[in-house]
Amino acid sequence: MDPRVLDLIDTELALLVRRATSLSNDKSFANLDRSAYLLLNHMIASGPTGVRALADEFRLDISTVSRQIAALEQKGYVLRSPNPDDGRAYFFEVTESGRAEHAEYKKMRQARITEKMQGWSDEERRTFGDLLRKFNRTLNQ
Repeated sequence: MDPRVLDLIDTELALLVRRATSLSNDKSFANLDRSAYLLLNHMIASGPTGVRALADEFRLDISTVSRQIAALEQKGYVLRSPNPDDGRAYFFEVTESGRAEHAEYKKMRQARITEKMQGWSDEERRTFGDLLRKFNRTLNQ
């Protein structure tokens, strides 16, 4: 890879992560942080999920995901139910309250993204989204 291109990608990724995090960590923004949003987003899309599956999905250790799920459970955003195949394990499912909080947070995030991308064409937005998806899938291999 051309070292100048690599330097560009490296710098722009670092800036993207920092700036995207600052957009969604504004406490006036919602009651969720980035990790809670991602966990709820995954569980809404996938249905009841165990901690191990979530840890695998996000490449985190089980204790980290367990703490994050416990915080969501304490807020009433997820419910715990026994895994019928393994009496020691649990599934977690998003509650109506969790779905509502997730939807509100997502709405605010998307409004900010829309605002920041005002000067972009539809084609630029689509290309950017496609390239982000491709890069994220590459990172998950």
